[in-house]
Amino acid sequence: MRQQPVSAQSGSMQIGSSATSGSRDAGLWARAFAVLYDPFLWAGEKAGVGALRQGLLTRASGTTVELGSGTGLNLRFYSETLDELILTEPEAAMRRRLARRLRREQRSSRVLDASGECLPFEDESVDTVISTFVLCTVDAPDVALQEIKRVLRPGGKLLFLEHVRSGSPRLAHWQDRLAGPWQRFAEGCRCNRATGELVRSSGLEIEEMHEAGWRAMPPIVRPLLSGVATKAAGASDA
Repeated sequence: MRQQPVSAQSGSMQIGSSATSGSRDAGLWARAFAVLYDPFLWAGEKAGVGALRQGLLTRASGTTVELGSGTGLNLRFYSETLDELILTEPEAAMRRRLARRLRREQRSSRVLDASGECLPFEDESVDTVISTFVLCTVDAPDVALQEIKRVLRPGGKLLFLEHVRSGSPRLAHWQDRLAGPWQRFAEGCRCNRATGELVRSSGLEIEEMHEAGWRAMPPIVRPLLSGVATKAAGASDA
């Protein structure tokens, strides 16, 4: 079912009551994680990821959709000349902080409660899709990539910056061993996901792809890939 838009000016969202203690605990951690998110990433942003974001996001154009916008760390890097900027974020606690950042920065944007696997946009209606540290978190990244392909216009671009499974057997081993605890800590993030291979097999054409390192962050999330993938003219969305 398609998700409904959330006003960036609303400042709050209703959160349904939990039926179990585990659900309540998960909700409490989701709210705590949203508060801790920016401070946790601060050193990594200063150590180079902020520059990677900037280099990538200045290439966005036209109608731009960002997946999993979180607290809005990307906002300052978008050009004011975009036709439209639409931010999707399925986590209520993150959306609240995103709405506050939009108000502080007086940025015009729509905020939608939507997951990457079910984007509320018409076929071939978007020029640019942004995914920064998102494809590690969605439950079905192959479905999300097909949704991205569906909504992109021919010639439209996916701009991505993701942490990925390491090419080092030793580090990949530790990513596998720590995948469960990290996923619980980081609200669903899979530190061992081979996202580069998923993008390559999505049917989008890889225009460029670069390896990088997420300095000042835990080793299991340091291997990064950034790049651009394009929807070819006449590509099927089936």
